[in-house]
Amino acid sequence: MTEDILEPDLPIIDPHHHLWDLRQMVPMFPEPQHNFISAIAGAAHYTFDQLHADVSSGHNIVGTIFMECGAFYNADATGAMKPVGEVEFVNGVAAQSASGLYGPLRACAAIIGHADLTLGSDVAPVLDALVAAGNGRFRGIRHQGAWDADPAVLGPPFHAPEGLYSSSDFRTGFAEFSNRNLTFDAWVLEPQLADVIALAKTFPDQKIVLDHCGTPLNIASYQGKLGENFDRWKASITALGKCDNVSVKLGGLAMAFCGMPEIGPAKNVTSADLAMMWVPYIEHCIDAFGTDRAMFESNYPVDRWGATYPVLWNAFKRISADYSADEKAALYAGNAAAFYGIESVLA
Repeated sequence: MTEDILEPDLPIIDPHHHLWDLRQMVPMFPEPQHNFISAIAGAAHYTFDQLHADVSSGHNIVGTIFMECGAFYNADATGAMKPVGEVEFVNGVAAQSASGLYGPLRACAAIIGHADLTLGSDVAPVLDALVAAGNGRFRGIRHQGAWDADPAVLGPPFHAPEGLYSSSDFRTGFAEFSNRNLTFDAWVLEPQLADVIALAKTFPDQKIVLDHCGTPLNIASYQGKLGENFDRWKASITALGKCDNVSVKLGGLAMAFCGMPEIGPAKNVTSADLAMMWVPYIEHCIDAFGTDRAMFESNYPVDRWGATYPVLWNAFKRISADYSADEKAALYAGNAAAFYGIESVLA
């Protein structure tokens, strides 16, 4: 699907993308393979070259933020320290981009890694190692909590323990983490949003961002139930928006989990069609959080399931067409820069 680029000069910081090599991650995907594999068809190897091709496809992407995904772990490290390898790898990609040989883009200007917060206070040395590995680019962690009683919803390798964000070990680790002026990305599924609300209220000074509009579900036992569950999702988002320490990422809806569209990968669905599907979710998120605590995201290459990179951003721009210049500047770049501390990218 190709389209003319809408508002091609609008500066964008993409605050959520991954880098990986699924050849290295094969143990994470035991049989039976899940829709996730289909969702990233053509992106089994997604490192700087593939990212650069996507962000250079027409929109004015000036910077990006890497989101942990369990890739490039250090095979020689002890278990808790293995995720440091991912940050080391991504810092190299960031340095490659910052060389200027690939244009003005600053890819991976901020790096979000992973630390196992269920280690409790023992997570401290892992956090210290992540900060050191980031060489000034490390900004925080994501410890995803996605879980559902229906194992077909997520499939391997995603299932976190049920009630992770409320567990005592996690909360002890989160308390250690929250002393460090770092950011926390929360990924849960729509029925779990109360867990993020409780976490945000317990740690009101910790900066948290909710990934993927809270991940409404249209897969497995949730197939066809988006409308039925919309009011529940809406109420949870409204409640979470009242937590001043929480922001929201506007995107992720093209994942196979969300099924907007249900067909994929990227079966020639136009940006106008995508905008119609996504607008109820994105507009309510903006209503709940305001234009100062929301940021558009690509979630690439996972969202390749439903949209090519240029079409995805066109869909967002259709939704925000009537917003003011200042509101667009915040939603597309300013809020991400401020949340993750990379204002220099916009200088």
